[in-house]
Amino acid sequence: MSESIRDRAPRRAAALLAAFRRQRPLRGGSLIVSVFGDALAPRGGAITLGSLIDLMAPFGLTERLVRTSVARLVHDDWLASRRRGRLSEYRLSARGRERFVEATARIYSGPPGPWHGVWTLVVLPGAAGGARDAIRRQLRWIGFGEIAPGVFAHPAANAAAVRATLASARLARAPLLFETARGAGAFADRARIVRHGWDLTELATRYRQFIRRYAAVATSLEERGALAPATAFVVRTLLIHEYRKIHLRDPLLPRELLPASWPGIAAYDTCRRLYGRVVAPAEAHLDAHAVRFSGPLPRPDRSVAGRFPPPVAVAVSAKIGASVSPASRR
Repeated sequence: MSESIRDRAPRRAAALLAAFRRQRPLRGGSLIVSVFGDALAPRGGAITLGSLIDLMAPFGLTERLVRTSVARLVHDDWLASRRRGRLSEYRLSARGRERFVEATARIYSGPPGPWHGVWTLVVLPGAAGGARDAIRRQLRWIGFGEIAPGVFAHPAANAAAVRATLASARLARAPLLFETARGAGAFADRARIVRHGWDLTELATRYRQFIRRYAAVATSLEERGALAPATAFVVRTLLIHEYRKIHLRDPLLPRELLPASWPGIAAYDTCRRLYGRVVAPAEAHLDAHAVRFSGPLPRPDRSVAGRFPPPVAVAVSAKIGASVSPASRR
């Protein structure tokens, strides 16, 4: 094995980190949300402030920025804090844990299963502008496209989640919810509906940028490269941080309705390949460098082993409508 192959993955990982550290502004709160959701939630969801400061230092987050960021996350009900003398511990709040459960269902699941030709339609009633705008935003967050003024559609919606979203709007008049007959949607002008309902161009561009940044690191590791635990944690965190920001804005349309060579599929495969290579050494880094008041973090729960299943094993449970609130995209 040549020296160049051994060095290729660490060199590419260093380039990813350098690019992240050059970002301005450096959004500490968003990155900390990624660390809690990906790495800490499966391990009890709590960490001392000192451990968190140490974990975030390689990303360019200063102690002051970490302290300011967690204070805001407490204010926004993502985290809760407690003190023991001069020491602090932060853990997921009840609402924060709920938000992470919602987002996790989408981030780590595979592409939607085959489409059965069913469209879910929502027709908004006449309402005051503020209330109508609020429900419009909520429907877009869960993937619906507005195919005509006040008419929203999605081809793979979870009806129960849609009803919960509509109920939360508290409109004076309830929106109308319809489902087409099974197979009926296959005869509609599908391309025109997609064109009217969703702008996939920017999303495709962001997916392609993601692939360009991370596929080379995955390939390097598959060529028998290796990363130290600390570097693996950095790569894992950046991978999920960037992927979730794109993926949680994806309407998750069935493959039958997507453009040819849709990059979201390749982006999922890139994420799956690289995550599988870095998750174990990254967990070793947490074992060595992260504690809570009661001692070392517990071992990760079994959900981590089931993240990013191969496409052939993907269940239809990845359908849109596993209600992810806009806040989950922080």
